[in-house]
Amino acid sequence: MKAYSLLSVITALSVATGWQFALVDSGASAAETSDRVAIGQDSQTAQIGHVLNRLTYGPRPGDFEKVRSLGVQQFIQAQLNPTSIAESPKVLAQLERSAAVRTVPSSELLQQFQMEKQARKAAKGKTGKGKVADGNLGNTPNPNNPNNPNNPNNFNGPRANNNLARRKGGAVIKEYGKRRGQAGTGMTNMRNEVESGVIETKIVRAVESPRQLNEMMADFWFNHFNISIAKGVDRVLIGPYEEQALRPYLMGNFREMLGATMHHPAMMFYLDNAQNTKAGYQAANPKNKKKGLNENYARELLELHTLGVDGGYSQKDVMELARVLTGWGLPTLRRNTGASGYWASFDEQRHDFGDKVILGQTFKGTGANEIEQVLDMLARHNSTAHHLSFKLAQYFVDDNPPPALVDKLATSYKQSGGNIKAVLNTLFASQEFWETKYQNNKFKSPFHYLVSSLRATGASIRQPKQLSAFLKIQGQPLYACLTPDGYKNTKEAWLNPDGLLKRMDFAVRLADSGSAADYQSVLGTVNGGKLSPQTKQAIDKAPPDQRVAALIGSPEFMNY
Repeated sequence: MKAYSLLSVITALSVATGWQFALVDSGASAAETSDRVAIGQDSQTAQIGHVLNRLTYGPRPGDFEKVRSLGVQQFIQAQLNPTSIAESPKVLAQLERSAAVRTVPSSELLQQFQMEKQARKAAKGKTGKGKVADGNLGNTPNPNNPNNPNNPNNFNGPRANNNLARRKGGAVIKEYGKRRGQAGTGMTNMRNEVESGVIETKIVRAVESPRQLNEMMADFWFNHFNISIAKGVDRVLIGPYEEQALRPYLMGNFREMLGATMHHPAMMFYLDNAQNTKAGYQAANPKNKKKGLNENYARELLELHTLGVDGGYSQKDVMELARVLTGWGLPTLRRNTGASGYWASFDEQRHDFGDKVILGQTFKGTGANEIEQVLDMLARHNSTAHHLSFKLAQYFVDDNPPPALVDKLATSYKQSGGNIKAVLNTLFASQEFWETKYQNNKFKSPFHYLVSSLRATGASIRQPKQLSAFLKIQGQPLYACLTPDGYKNTKEAWLNPDGLLKRMDFAVRLADSGSAADYQSVLGTVNGGKLSPQTKQAIDKAPPDQRVAALIGSPEFMNY
């Protein structure tokens, strides 16, 4: 009965605020209503609401007052320097519980994955030794800054005493299962434990961490350097990939993050570079499938990770870059201690040592160091600066960001040598970021909507699997985007009738869970408590016990 009653309220909201038009014509949206909401608010309240919308996953009850007390600019600078903010005890507890599936050397996870795969085959009466990983482990240089205290390869850093991260294969997975009360054996259990661990950790971090901008950047960069938990061994490598290749560099230097993603076995497997081999290579094992060039990773490295689709490269450049990348693959177990246990290996026998020409620049065939020279060139390229600046402006300002802002950010990128924090500083200080027409005009993705709902209502994360299931039916299962371009953050990607109805159902269930805050507390998180007359009138018609659900389903809440 409640669902039908609430549906009538939502229908009223749709008619009153323009959702009907938004569903059939992306040119009209609830953002227009939100712009009208800003009229009459004092400028400081509007600024506070804007930074809470854009630098966080949405305010929690009391956040407006905290930012007002701290000051808008001080809040921005604190978010740009996340280590200056004390982490939530809930996040720290979750990180400890999930350490076994996030910080283990990749070689150990690959070993456990392969052992359980072989055991399953043996149980079915099949035989065959199989191989743990491809390629020989060479003297691969650590692609990360060894002085970085967050570097997982720095065993003198804060992770040095993490015993979970240093246990062998199955032991670390079983340890996590015990902590969650779900210990078991077999590949299915291993995969499920890893998947549950990383997904639960992502949700807890996004909801509970006061380092909100850091969490938003973690989501941004994961989609930029996307891999999928649905593909083979990446199901167990997904946690270490985010923890080792992305999180240490979220607001650091782009070149370092670019190198870390390239050197991570999860990327090598996802984009098939583990199979990338020089022409004419004859493997000692006739069953070896690594034959010839595979250009998948080379193409996405240019098109998605650096230059952009219109960045000025050709098919010839893709093939030449693929030659540079020959021989890079997964780590083996013959040498799996220290840095080599985390990162990709280089097999010089499979590498093409001929000279290559990429974007008009010649690279001598010297071996493993060739890719470092190419990454240096790509990271400082003008097209990379523009491509990244466009994506950041789209993420924080508008689905179609103003060209002047993109140019401004690209200049900051080049002048700072690719420093991400410097670019964000420029963005948040820009006139465009603060313009009224760009406020409340972004539409929340399913994940953004989920997290903002939990934050606004103060609801506890009691059943992460159900939250994960909601994202799946919304079309955004965590870590599971199959295509290398990652999930979009635009209205066009997520605004549709079916998606809205599923959000309304979620809002009803959340409000009925008993853990949601009262209506007035939740109202204070939405535009500083200001609703359009149409929205307010529609919500006032709802029964008192359904007003929180109606508010979470309102156009003002869907936008940010």
